[in-house]
Amino acid sequence: MPSTQASTAVSAGLERTNKPAMAMVTTLFFMWGFLTVLNDILVPHFKSLFDLNYTRVMLIQFTFFMAYFVLSLPSGKLVAAIGYQRSMVVGLLTMAAGALAFLPAASLISYELFLAALFVLAAGMTVLQVSSNPYVTVLGPPAGASSRLNLAQAFNSLGTAIAPWLGGLLILSSAPLSQEELRSLPPEGLNAYRAAEAASLKMPYLVFAGILILLAIALWRFRLPVIKNIEAGGGEDASPPIASSAWRIRHLMLGAVGIFLYCGAEVSIGSFLVNFFSQPEIGGLTEQVAARHVSYYWTGAMIGRFVGSALLRRAPAGKLLGLYGLIASGLVWLTVCTTGHTAMWAIISVGLFNSIMFPTIFALAIDGLGKLTSQGSGILIMAILGAAVIPLSQGALADSIGIHHSFALPAVCYLYVVFYGFKGCRH
Repeated sequence: MPSTQASTAVSAGLERTNKPAMAMVTTLFFMWGFLTVLNDILVPHFKSLFDLNYTRVMLIQFTFFMAYFVLSLPSGKLVAAIGYQRSMVVGLLTMAAGALAFLPAASLISYELFLAALFVLAAGMTVLQVSSNPYVTVLGPPAGASSRLNLAQAFNSLGTAIAPWLGGLLILSSAPLSQEELRSLPPEGLNAYRAAEAASLKMPYLVFAGILILLAIALWRFRLPVIKNIEAGGGEDASPPIASSAWRIRHLMLGAVGIFLYCGAEVSIGSFLVNFFSQPEIGGLTEQVAARHVSYYWTGAMIGRFVGSALLRRAPAGKLLGLYGLIASGLVWLTVCTTGHTAMWAIISVGLFNSIMFPTIFALAIDGLGKLTSQGSGILIMAILGAAVIPLSQGALADSIGIHHSFALPAVCYLYVVFYGFKGCRH
């Protein structure tokens, strides 16, 4: 069976994009996008199931994205040791193990075990992201790195667009009980309700585990090229590293802050949308209908990435990033200051301008790193910790000042993206 060592070695800076390799790796972007955004459905589901406040239920996102912080640098070392293709296979199998862990967690109806399963699932995604993101940037001409990564991330967004709709059907199929209704149930009735709600997670995550295992087998048998100047054992780079450690590179470290705040803002908004749209003064929607509207938020990101992939061939990546950040911040402030459908559709529209942010920040931050690419990638993926910290912080704000005005926090986060796009990304 082929592996990275058996694959053909090529140099970065190819004249044309390696389309078969690009297509194979793009399927990984779809899968981790799908499973990541299912957390937006788990938030209202677990809030009702375990009778949690906003701060405690945001431990879902905190635990999930904490894995990125803890495991990103070890993942970078793993990539350097065994290569990009084998690392992707390891990531997929680890994700499958996390999905399978949902079964005992559902049987025992344990919030803590669900959090542990999410951590394992995210651990696999961490390895996948550290290996896949930089790999895509070097599968063709350097000038097209941002465009290629945006195209791959567009398929990631296809997964994020489908997940809330499908998750709402599979997981939020029954109307949840309110806190007052839950607390009025006798012990036998409460146990029966919790057992049924927890059991609704078993079949979906069992199917997801099977798909991940099949995808790992397909990837292992596929001949991905070794990229000589970023992959260990692939040959010598024509130019020396620009620094002895990626931690000393200014545009990389400013990019890591950008990833921290952008990911925090995007995930935090998505996590609160079902509960936000259910508010009487906003939409008054049921949770299942609200979940479909969450799909619009992520669909906007998908559309924006396809459009952004084309725009980035013509417009400077930094300037386009700064403009998108400015518009996103303005839309969130509009949500904070209004109610009803204006607030609802303003926050949904943010997804369209989230679109190019992660891949563009990532591509700008690792530009010119050479053999420090895997270390730089690990630092950037570690910065996804923002998706753990910002939602938890917004949860605390929502408990204290209300869910509506808590959106001021992500609005501020987008202002840093404006700075990085216009100034911070310069070498």
